[in-house]
Amino acid sequence: MNFTRWSARLPGTQRRAAARAERTSATPPQPVPAAAGASGSVPAARAESPPGPGTEPGAAPAPALDGLPVHDILGKVPALVAVVHGPDHRIAYVNDAYAALFGPRTPGAPARDALPEFQELGLLPLMDQVLRSGKPRTVKSRRVTTADARHGYYTFTCSPIQVAGGSEPGRSGVLVFAADVTDQVEAAERLRASERRQREAAVTLQRSLLPQELEQPDDLRVAATYQPGGKDTAVGGDWYDVITLGAGRTALVIGDVMGRGVRAAAVMGQLRTAVRAYARLDLPPHEVLQLLDGLATEIDATQIATCVYAVHDPNEGRLVYASAGHLPILVRDPDGTVRRAAEPTGPPLGTGGWLHTSGTVPLVPGSSAVLYTDGLVERRGEDIYDGVAALERAFAGATGSPQVMCDRLIRTLGVTADHDDDVAVLVLQHPARTGHDAELFHNAALELLGGVEAAPRARAFASGVLASWRFPHDLRDLGVLAASELVANSLQHGTPPMRLRLRRTDRRLIIEVTDGDDHLPRRRRAEPADEAGRGISIIATIASSWGSRRTPGGGKAVWCEFALPSGHGKT
Repeated sequence: MNFTRWSARLPGTQRRAAARAERTSATPPQPVPAAAGASGSVPAARAESPPGPGTEPGAAPAPALDGLPVHDILGKVPALVAVVHGPDHRIAYVNDAYAALFGPRTPGAPARDALPEFQELGLLPLMDQVLRSGKPRTVKSRRVTTADARHGYYTFTCSPIQVAGGSEPGRSGVLVFAADVTDQVEAAERLRASERRQREAAVTLQRSLLPQELEQPDDLRVAATYQPGGKDTAVGGDWYDVITLGAGRTALVIGDVMGRGVRAAAVMGQLRTAVRAYARLDLPPHEVLQLLDGLATEIDATQIATCVYAVHDPNEGRLVYASAGHLPILVRDPDGTVRRAAEPTGPPLGTGGWLHTSGTVPLVPGSSAVLYTDGLVERRGEDIYDGVAALERAFAGATGSPQVMCDRLIRTLGVTADHDDDVAVLVLQHPARTGHDAELFHNAALELLGGVEAAPRARAFASGVLASWRFPHDLRDLGVLAASELVANSLQHGTPPMRLRLRRTDRRLIIEVTDGDDHLPRRRRAEPADEAGRGISIIATIASSWGSRRTPGGGKAVWCEFALPSGHGKT
């Protein structure tokens, strides 16, 4: 077969070379003057052309492209080239590079028999499409096994070719051009492996910075779930936490650091640690966020974070919360109604220049609440509050334990292992207790008007209440002593109104005194000659823990706790 009669639709630079060849062949050859001293003139050979302007005298004329055999050109191409023709793709030509990789091939044999690599790569159906459509087709980065059992990756382009002057089926063929992309594929795989290692490191860091086990308050049931984004998504900075504050109060936190990777996880860890430290100060939620805002700016001024910080007080039956650019808390009432916690909310942490404020939402016995990050409700091309509405519907129908509810919410919202964002969910329940369980939770309070009779009244009240709760004598005596010291401290350093409150749960006894003065007591060493200053030291010595905080509207609360002995908790 004369390959000079085939015009191939070559990919890339080969098509441009072929076009130049056609323009060159369309110019009629010009006669070449006879050499000096020769007689007559000799017509120019087909493969010769007259020297152009600037050509040195005596230089050899450049050969025309159409005078070169196609197999000479294709044989020097470093890529793999094969030419087949006819409906059964009989071999017309393979270049040296192809033969070196796959071994020699017999011309005229059908590709199905003589080119088994085409069968393995799925090229035969593709070549049929090329013949029918007359359009080139490409398959990228196919893994091939060479004749010497080595492996590589090649991109194959199949282009239709025709014998000049005819279009019969037997005169149609396919030129197969294969470029070696092994280096690119291996580099891409190394990059993907590096990204996988980085993501695994970020996920490990993220999970190590999250609470390994949630604190379980006496009055709430809580559970949380964190799910990183899919394997092609860099881990984010979602976090959650549950912090017991003492006196039965609990702080609940959820946040999201903008950004991806190890940096976002590291910033998340710093913010979570700071939240726990600020929570120990027992500050109002908006003051905690105010401190976090300044810290976030110092950590990294280029990264911002959203956060909700909420505090539950079982004596008040509500959540007090503050939000820094985060999505609203959802609360489900005992009748199944789901409400969004209303404003106030401020800008994200790290933006600065904003005074946060606190809001409240009821959380009575029998209620539940969910805190979450945007990965649970945000979808591309959809309004995020449509996702919040979908979460409301799912939350209204979710039942079971907090952990079961977390799993159901994630499943109902369509979050899978391939989800494109991190998801953190925190569910809390304030159970309505009945029967024996209710007997383990009691409250008792006494208003104190001040004066010399306040301390004896407090001791008598505490003694009677603790006896009715059937505490052992030693614990009863400690409780009466603690109540007496707290009331005496309030009488000396506080102002009316004063209140003594006793509360028992299934795990502890809590004694708390509130008054109208906002000066917080501190433990100090009393000198032998001092007549006062020992009350808080006595409380710190006999109680399991103690603390103080400022109350809304002014004033303070000072409290202490006693762990109940075994047998006085849940059975």
